[in-house]
Amino acid sequence: MANPILVEVTRGPLVESIHRGAVAIARADGSLVLSLGDMDAPYYPRSSLKPIQALPLLESGAADAFGLGDEEIALACASHSGEPIHTSRVAAWLEKIGCSEGDLACGPQAVRYEPVAMEMVRRGERPTRIHNNCSGKHTGFLTVARHWAVATEGYEHHDHRVQRAVAKALGELTGIEAELPWGVDGCTAPNFALPLPAFATALAKLADPSGLPAPRAEAIRRIVRAIIAHPQLVAGTGRSDTILMRAARGRAATKAGAEAYYAAIVPEAGLGIALKIDDGAGRAAETVIAAILDKLALLSDAPEARALIRTPVLNTRKAAVGERRPAPALNDAGLGALPSSD
Repeated sequence: MANPILVEVTRGPLVESIHRGAVAIARADGSLVLSLGDMDAPYYPRSSLKPIQALPLLESGAADAFGLGDEEIALACASHSGEPIHTSRVAAWLEKIGCSEGDLACGPQAVRYEPVAMEMVRRGERPTRIHNNCSGKHTGFLTVARHWAVATEGYEHHDHRVQRAVAKALGELTGIEAELPWGVDGCTAPNFALPLPAFATALAKLADPSGLPAPRAEAIRRIVRAIIAHPQLVAGTGRSDTILMRAARGRAATKAGAEAYYAAIVPEAGLGIALKIDDGAGRAAETVIAAILDKLALLSDAPEARALIRTPVLNTRKAAVGERRPAPALNDAGLGALPSSD
């Protein structure tokens, strides 16, 4: 059975393109507030997994041992744009733990923010591994390895102690005891596939960790606090995560993933939100997450955030000729006032 159409793209009076997908919104006990589409298929969360990948950094004591603050924790969860605000902090963090760019397993990546990219071209500079959007996550992995006094070389491998700690935390938060299917992410680290309800439940435990052991609950609160406090570090100028978290004004943390995965954490309601667009179109994932947050009355009237819900389709003269918008299946999903976590 096909997933429902969640997003439409119009041109003139006609729907020109559609995007199908699935959404799960869960509480920490695993109960579903909303389910649309296939709830059984396994999907890779991709970078939406980063808040959980950051757990060993806190739980191991590595963050405190190296004097890390909320900025570094936010960067460990980031898919950053490679702006100086990101790269300068990652470089300083690497120096703090006695590592360098060469210790990062991720490859060089083009800067996502065009003014910075163009200035680098003008100066004849090439992107480095620190410019990779996952360099903060990888520096977090290196920090844990340093703290445990284990090999930093090969830290990105599935059987390395750091990655086994990530897999263990994910299994515990989802309640899945079996070994999860895994593949290698774009940044070279392993990523684990699981159904949307399971990941939404894990996200809900990040939103409401009150039922977890005290050390894990405190680690989770620090991670979520850091993400919400530093939306510019988690993404960057003009990026959807930065726009949405600023518009939510501290009420939600969001995390985009590659191939049109998206996650959100809503602490005040104890909700976790996970979604995947079938065709991997990030534009559709942005529309869906923005529409859901808006239905939960979490977004302010910030124009950039509103534009993610209904986005004009422009021609080369910048005239609006259509729009990208939530489809009826999403509009009629039954979300309204923010549910209580009680």
